[in-house]
Amino acid sequence: MLENADDNTLDEIARIACGGGDLPVYRSAPDLEKLLQQAGWSNVPRFRGESRRRWLTEQLRARRNQPEAIDSIVRRLADRREYVHRNEPLAAAEVTELLNTVLVVEGFEVTHALGKPAIRKYAEPKQHQETPDVVLHVNMADLIRDPELAAVLEHRLAEARTCDRNGAYTSAIIMLGSLLEGVLLDALKARVPNPTKPLDKWMLHDLIDLAHREHWIQADVYRFAATVRHYRNLVHPNAQVTLGDLPDQDTIKMCWPVINAALNDLAASAMP
Repeated sequence: MLENADDNTLDEIARIACGGGDLPVYRSAPDLEKLLQQAGWSNVPRFRGESRRRWLTEQLRARRNQPEAIDSIVRRLADRREYVHRNEPLAAAEVTELLNTVLVVEGFEVTHALGKPAIRKYAEPKQHQETPDVVLHVNMADLIRDPELAAVLEHRLAEARTCDRNGAYTSAIIMLGSLLEGVLLDALKARVPNPTKPLDKWMLHDLIDLAHREHWIQADVYRFAATVRHYRNLVHPNAQVTLGDLPDQDTIKMCWPVINAALNDLAASAMP
């Protein structure tokens, strides 16, 4: 898909791969050679002491017109397996977000299907769907293994959007909280062989704590998910009386990025 990518796009991919500074993972010259090999490249030239970024950019440009050459590098950079030995469980999610800020100008994005990265044409988010700062990069069918459960959760996501669009903000937030509980419970079933208690005893706050502790979601999602959980409790009328203020459009706008980021993190942290 990324054949004939612009020179500046390739340079940015090289910058992300090299790392350092405020980027998630630093790669030495031998690490970069290994990255290309792990991506399936053969006959990788040896690094001769020049700038790491310049060297990698030259390698990308040299093979830009080869089918799948650039795609394979991007997929490897977003692959959770690339970071297992580094003990950086959230690096794949962070790198995916960085790559997507670059690839969007080429009309593509990285998504995750059952933990494995893939490249697809960029899907412009609907205006009513979410705030632009955190875009959803995964489909429910990619994240949930049970097709029936995936369909139920996808329907709840659609209901939340419908409620949001029509000003039913309390209902939208309750739907989003229910969705979050569903995906986290499914992650528990898929990733924890012997849970400490029966599945029907896990509350949403338990699931959020577990997801953070096991590095399924990042710290920012963990902190703000507590707010979504708090508003989800408005399903109980007495909780709404206690809160006093009704959720409004600003409230739901704060919740959407949390849900999107949680789903992105769960997809990126899924076992290959």
